[in-house]
Amino acid sequence: MKVIPSCFILVLLFLISSSKTNNPEKKKMSKEQTFIASIDQGTTSTRFFIYDKSARIIGSHHAEFTQFYPEAGWVEHDPMEILESVRSCMTKALDKATADGYNVDSGLKAIGLTNQRETVVVWSKSTGSPLYNAIVWMDVRTSSICRKLEKELPGGRTHFVESCGLPLSTYFSAVKLLWLMENKEEVRAAIKKGDALFGTIDTWLIWNLTGGVNGGIHVTDVSNASRTMLMNLKTLDWDKETLKTLGIPAEILPKIVSNAEVIGKIAKGWPLFGVPIAGCLGDQHAAMVGQACRRGEAKCTYGTGAFILLNTGTAPVKSTHGLLTTLAFKLGPKAQTNYALEGSIAIAGAAVQWLRDSLGIISSASEIESLASKVDCTGGVYFVPAFNGLFAPWWRDDARGIRIGITRFTSKSHIARAVLESMCFQVKDVLDSMHKDAGEKGEVKNEKGEFLLRVDGGATVNNLLMQIQADLLGSSVVRPADIETTALGAAYAAGMAVGVWKEEELFALGQNIKTASIFSPKSSVEWRKKKVDSWCKAVERTFGLADLEM
Repeated sequence: MKVIPSCFILVLLFLISSSKTNNPEKKKMSKEQTFIASIDQGTTSTRFFIYDKSARIIGSHHAEFTQFYPEAGWVEHDPMEILESVRSCMTKALDKATADGYNVDSGLKAIGLTNQRETVVVWSKSTGSPLYNAIVWMDVRTSSICRKLEKELPGGRTHFVESCGLPLSTYFSAVKLLWLMENKEEVRAAIKKGDALFGTIDTWLIWNLTGGVNGGIHVTDVSNASRTMLMNLKTLDWDKETLKTLGIPAEILPKIVSNAEVIGKIAKGWPLFGVPIAGCLGDQHAAMVGQACRRGEAKCTYGTGAFILLNTGTAPVKSTHGLLTTLAFKLGPKAQTNYALEGSIAIAGAAVQWLRDSLGIISSASEIESLASKVDCTGGVYFVPAFNGLFAPWWRDDARGIRIGITRFTSKSHIARAVLESMCFQVKDVLDSMHKDAGEKGEVKNEKGEFLLRVDGGATVNNLLMQIQADLLGSSVVRPADIETTALGAAYAAGMAVGVWKEEELFALGQNIKTASIFSPKSSVEWRKKKVDSWCKAVERTFGLADLEM
């Protein structure tokens, strides 16, 4: 028997050790053991993201779902289809991360949830079945209810502003619930029997994720509750006087919790069984957290609509220029409440979808940038996307969309560019009102004296859109490296609740300006004034057009 020299044994051991160390899959498994996930349930799609401790995405999946338009101005979703989209996204994102060598099952500490706001569902407590489709935030079927209440209530359109910060509008959840109570016998019967549960999409998802008919938890968070028109902004509880005035029974409403606390655990039958749901925020509030917006800082999220929020600190600021006073976030049961001024724009990215799906001018949303770039102006064309009325700062549910200034010279490129400009004009309208409401002391500016707008959302990948926005504002626009700040904010909230991150370190870090793209204005003051004046004239021509509908 031959004796192997000790030097050969040492070399063999070294090679074995090296092969283990150099295996990237093993490195991932050993180094990354802490993960946070987030469900991002939006107006047109659902997404699920898995983050490592450095807030880097290690797995994700998204799925679109059906939009229903039963009548002009009506928009609905199937709540069961939304549930299945969440299940699918969770499963496929987990599969992707696992295939890349991440042991998410053992390392996932918590899940955060963010969602389309104001959209409502009423369902049966005993069967778990929806009693009607979800009525979506942009749906305007409740305009007659709003007009009736305006006439009957002493304070008219602003009757509830003192308590909830919101005017009477088709936008908010309370009037959608009233429509269901007035028009759907199934809803009235379930309420009478004590079998009805009401909620926005966060409530519907959490109830199902935590067990449904088998002990599901019926909750909402302060940010989503603040958009119902039923929560008192100071007490952070359902306002008894409002409920009494509107005839809404408190028994069907969910419990209100903070944005960062352990709510419950994922039930059997779902992926990631046993993982706590520890963060919940409405989508725009989540984006504020994802962008680390401190007092005096604002962000704009460009999605189906566009939503601009300015953090006003620990005191609500009443708007006198057509904006909403709302809650920004409350990151823990004992944390201070941050408030915000908000300007909501109903149609932003949805106008691009309209070009694609209804007019066939483009075949994919990404094509609009190259098409609009073929011309350097709109050729005098202005497009106002008041498909279902106008939100902030106009608040005209009688407005309808128009496209004016068309000549024989007008091409598809001019129309595409006018659609992009319409998004930017609307954002400017809101920011102009925001500057007036907040005042000099209410805003943070950089060393050049500029108020920087932080932007996020899918549409912000369009560089032309961002440059047009900077030109119309006359100030810089800052786009972070990670534009999916809504999902990130929900993950941050969940991570804070379970101790993975601390609030102060996340807000101190903020969105790293060094890795952001900054779009600076290239336009003259004279050009800007002329464009804005023409836009305002176009907007005025939309008023009252709903009265012409047959």
